Amino acid sequence: MKRFDPRKHSYVFLWLSLVLAVGAVWLLGGRQASPQAPALPDLKQGAAIGGGIQITAKGPSPQQSLAGVWVPYMSLAAAEHTQAAFEGNFRQIADEAKAMGLNALFVHVRPFCDSLYPSSLFPWSHLLTGQQGQDPGFDPLAFMVEYTHSLGMEFHAWINPLRVKTAETPAALSPDSPYASLQADCPYYFMEWEGAVYLDPAYPYVRSLVADGAAEIAEKYPVDGIHFDDYFYPTEDPALDGEAYGLYVETVETPLDLPEWRQANISALVAEVYRKVKKARPQAVFGISPQGNIQNDEAMGADVKAWCASPGYVDYICPQLYYSFENQALGYAEALAQWQALPRHQGLSLYAGLALYKAGTDADGGTWLLSDDIIRRQIEAAQAAQCSGVVLYSSAYLHTEQTRAEVENLPFQEESP
Repeated sequence: MKRFDPRKHSYVFLWLSLVLAVGAVWLLGGRQASPQAPALPDLKQGAAIGGGIQITAKGPSPQQSLAGVWVPYMSLAAAEHTQAAFEGNFRQIADEAKAMGLNALFVHVRPFCDSLYPSSLFPWSHLLTGQQGQDPGFDPLAFMVEYTHSLGMEFHAWINPLRVKTAETPAALSPDSPYASLQADCPYYFMEWEGAVYLDPAYPYVRSLVADGAAEIAEKYPVDGIHFDDYFYPTEDPALDGEAYGLYVETVETPLDLPEWRQANISALVAEVYRKVKKARPQAVFGISPQGNIQNDEAMGADVKAWCASPGYVDYICPQLYYSFENQALGYAEALAQWQALPRHQGLSLYAGLALYKAGTDADGGTWLLSDDIIRRQIEAAQAAQCSGVVLYSSAYLHTEQTRAEVENLPFQEESP
């Protein structure tokens, strides 16, 4: 019998609630959910979260497809840590996107369990002042949303749900960081891997922290959507959360295997975020941009097939189809067809994430150098596959010599009124 550290008695208690939260997510191979499990979606019946209430995604109009661009945290950092420098930099990003005919910005507002807005849950981002937790003296998110809307564009708040820090960034965490404030008493809320730190989504407290943070944005700001990227479990290695999984195994008679258990944890997180965002701002959409390789997603804990098939998870899915047509491992057309073929619940939109950053480089065996209209043809293929729009990565590549030829061939300006 394994001996538990008395300091972690609350750890076991939390796991009892976790069993209830994840048991109903999977009904595979004859496994049955716990009879006490809450009403998460039954993947066989397609039941909706929230007492059978299904919320319809807003989605783009039939006349106008979504044409978006990701604005990563690196692009938001100004050399001078002043309000004028930050706002001037963002104006330039938004103006360039608007001039190209794009109609949506996906802006990184919480990259490291921090915030580019005054938050009751997370410290200020180091991007604003050079030091995490330091008040910049203004509200960057309020400015960005207002300015984006003034251009007639949508603003989607992009969140990295689990990452606390990489090995190098931020250089120092604020005392108000969840890691700094919780690690001593609740070290099991965190996963450490290769010098980086991540929240552990197995715990109800952690899932609620992420979901409440998303709802905080949706409640306080007139954002058009909340957006997750593809960072979930950072590795398949069982050592990442071995103790946590061991505790789970001891609490149930027929436990899920590790990959299924991780997928159940992430799906419980996604469902809670969806529910709380819709409560805070019903008209806002919630979507996720997973990797383009479905098998890789499942290995990271992202059950994209369930999210697409059952309502109550996401309003749209935007796989990162960052492949050339000739990519040997997985070509763009093949990946697009795989996503287009997935069963989708009514109202779910499919967007294609495109690798503008690879244009003009020798990536994918040099196949991005074969022509200068690859992104345009990928957009046309996405339209033919009835995608509702595309999103480019990233704003840093809208005006560079590397991508100039590809950008000149993009169709957005032709479509804009």
